[in-house]
Amino acid sequence: MSRRTALLSVLTAAAAALPAAPAHATPPPAPALHFGACPDTVPQPAAPDRVECARLGVPLDWAHPDGRRIEVAVSRVPASGTPAEHRGALLVNPGGPGGSGLPYAVTKRAKLPESVRRAYDVMGFDPRGVGQSAPVDCGPMGGLFDSPGADPVPVGPTAEQAYLASLSRMADDCAAREGDVLPYFSTEQIAQDMDAIRAALGEPRTDFLGISYGSYLGAAYAARFPQRTGRMVLDSVVGPWDWYDFDVVQSRALLRQRDTFFVWTAAHADRFVLGDSAQAVRRAYLRVRDGLTARPVAGFGPAEFDRAVYRALGRTERWTGLAEGLRAYLRDGMVDALRPVTAFDSPDSRTYESANRLTKCADGPGPTPRRVLADIRRTRNLDPQPVLTGMEASTCAYWTHRPAHRTPLGSPAAPPLLLIASAHDPVTPIEGAHQLRRLLPGSRLITLDHDYSHGVFASRGNACVDRTAAAYLVDGTVPAADVRCVGPGLPQVGRTVS
Repeated sequence: MSRRTALLSVLTAAAAALPAAPAHATPPPAPALHFGACPDTVPQPAAPDRVECARLGVPLDWAHPDGRRIEVAVSRVPASGTPAEHRGALLVNPGGPGGSGLPYAVTKRAKLPESVRRAYDVMGFDPRGVGQSAPVDCGPMGGLFDSPGADPVPVGPTAEQAYLASLSRMADDCAAREGDVLPYFSTEQIAQDMDAIRAALGEPRTDFLGISYGSYLGAAYAARFPQRTGRMVLDSVVGPWDWYDFDVVQSRALLRQRDTFFVWTAAHADRFVLGDSAQAVRRAYLRVRDGLTARPVAGFGPAEFDRAVYRALGRTERWTGLAEGLRAYLRDGMVDALRPVTAFDSPDSRTYESANRLTKCADGPGPTPRRVLADIRRTRNLDPQPVLTGMEASTCAYWTHRPAHRTPLGSPAAPPLLLIASAHDPVTPIEGAHQLRRLLPGSRLITLDHDYSHGVFASRGNACVDRTAAAYLVDGTVPAADVRCVGPGLPQVGRTVS
C-alpha cells in the first residue's frame, strides 16, 4: 500500500460525516425552472447524457426585489444514476470573475468522478454580466484591447502617469456604458442569484463546486446563507482579501513560479536550447520580451507576451509550449507558438474583461492611485520585469461607484466545507486557502503537495484528491483532519497543450 493510499485510508476510517443528504426514492418534483434547448455555445455531452437550459428572472438589486429585473441563464446535465443514488443539484462555477458557467456543466461534469456524476444533476449558470446573463460591455476599456497594447509594466514617471491614465480611461469607459448597473454586479448579488436558483429547483440547500473565483463565490454564499449552505468544494481558493490585495499577492507568486519555470527549462536545455542555467534562460526570456517591446510582430508586443506568460505559468502542462515559443522567436522571429488560439479582443473576451472589473470593483473599496504605483515599484524591486497581467483591480482606484463595504466571506454558522489547494499554485497562492479556512470553522483543507498548477479536483488526475472530494460530495464524509496528497512534481517534457 502506498503512503498516499494509507493516509487516505486512515483519514476515511476516522472521518466524521455531514448530515446525510436524502436519497430520493422517487425523482424530485418538477422545478419551477422550465428547461429546453441550450444556445449553441453549450456543447453536447456524450450520449446518453443530455444538457438542457433555462432562464430565471432575478432582481437587478436584491435590496429592491420589486425593481428592475434581469435574467440568469442556467444549464443542467441530469444525474446518470438511479433515483436511490440521487443527491440533488450541484451548482458549478469555473472562476473569473467573468467566466461563463453555462457550458461548464458539460465540460466539468465530464471530468468528475463517476460517483458524483451518478449522484448529482450538474448545474451551470452564467453569473450576471456574463454570457447569456445580462452581459456587460465596457467598450475599449482604456485601450486594453489595442494591438499591440502598451507595455503593462511602467518604468519611470512618464510611463507611470500613462499607466494611471489608462486605468482612469478604463473606469470611465465602464461608467459610460454600464454606469447604471455598476453597484449591482457584486459577488453578494451573484450569491443571491445562486440562492434563487436553489429555490427554483426546490432544493433545501445549495451544493456547490467552485474553482478559483468560484471559491470566493461559495464563501460569499456561506456568509449570506449559512443555513442553506450544503456540501461545498472550494478548489484553488481565493484568499479573503480585497481584490486589489489579492492581485498583488498573485503578482509576487508569479515571480516565484517563473523562476521555477526557468530552472525547469534549463534542466531540459537539449530540448529547448535556451540555456543550461536558470540565469541563462532568464536572459533568453528577456531578449524575447525586449525584442517584442522594440518591434512587435503582427500586433504581438509586450502586453500580448505578458498575457501569454501569465496563462502558461498557471498550468505546468503549458510550460513546454511556452519554452518552445521563446525558442521559436529567438530562432525565427515568429510568435505563432506564443499567440493564443482565441483573439484577446473576441466578443467573449471583451465580456469577460468587462464583467471581471465590474465584479471586482463592486466587491469592496479600491486602492488609491498612489498605492498602485507604490506596489508596482515594490514588485519591480523584487524583479525588474514582473508579470502584472493579473492586476485587474487597479482600475478600481478610479471607479465611479464606491462600495460602502467589502463582500463578506465565510461564516461560523456554515457546515464544514472542503477546501482544495495546490501547494505551488501561482494564480491562487495557498496562503489564501489557509486564511479562508479560519473563517469556516470545522472545514478541511486538501493540499496537493509537489504540484504547481491552478485547478485540482477532477483536473489534475490525482486519485487521493478526487476520492476525498467525491466522498464528501456524495456521502458527506468530512475528513477527520486536513489531508495532504502527493502531487506529480515538475512536468515531464511532453507535447504542447494550447
